Amino acid sequence: MAVSLLSKLRCITVDVTGTLIAYKGELGDYYCMAAKAIGLPCPDYKRVHEGFKLAYTDMAQKYPCFGFHAKMPNIVWWKTCVRDSFVKVGYEYDEETFEKIFRRIYSTFGSAAPYSVFEDSRPFLRWARKKGLIVGLVSNAEYRYREVILPALGLNKAEWDFGVFSGIEGIEKPDPRIYKLALERAGNIAPEEVLHIGDSMRKDYAPAKSIGMHALLVDRFKTEAAKDWTEAGAIVLPDLVAVQQLLESDKLKC
Repeated sequence: MAVSLLSKLRCITVDVTGTLIAYKGELGDYYCMAAKAIGLPCPDYKRVHEGFKLAYTDMAQKYPCFGFHAKMPNIVWWKTCVRDSFVKVGYEYDEETFEKIFRRIYSTFGSAAPYSVFEDSRPFLRWARKKGLIVGLVSNAEYRYREVILPALGLNKAEWDFGVFSGIEGIEKPDPRIYKLALERAGNIAPEEVLHIGDSMRKDYAPAKSIGMHALLVDRFKTEAAKDWTEAGAIVLPDLVAVQQLLESDKLKC
């Protein structure tokens, strides 16, 4: 006889960026502000954003997990990425000028300033803990998320029990091992007792399901791919309020 999923769960794991928090504004805004702060003209927003996407992709391929395996310091990884973001679209600065720009960018993205917390994030995490569930975060993020950014945003240990961050662990999504590590951190619990919630079919839903976890997706930004996710069999909901309502309705069975 089928029973409600919520009654069988011992743990919920949640993706961070796009699920619990989001970037405020565009990346180019912050690069522009950094340049203007030292008296330089504002770089073209769209060009810098495109340069960043290229540079970030290159760095993630060459030095995954923010340089973890290459033993590259976090600040060096980001300095290379930011410099390449400018260079790839035609902006080259002398070393002294670039250092001033980079320091401002690195400091900004190591604070709460560029991020906002979705209104339903804290209530959902607190609801889960009140239900007696272990709450974990699983994120492709560097150490500053755990140490600085999330606490500065008010998402601290009052809301979650453990975190698995790629830049600290040396494993990143969609590698299923990051989810196996989450099971260990939760107390070596069985995958069928865990629900993972994220915003990516490739990085969240598929790898979590591949090791036997339950999974569903949150589509906060009405992405075109969401229709494909549903057709592929995933449960796709608009926000964490809807996730909580579905779990409490006992319509999810296992």
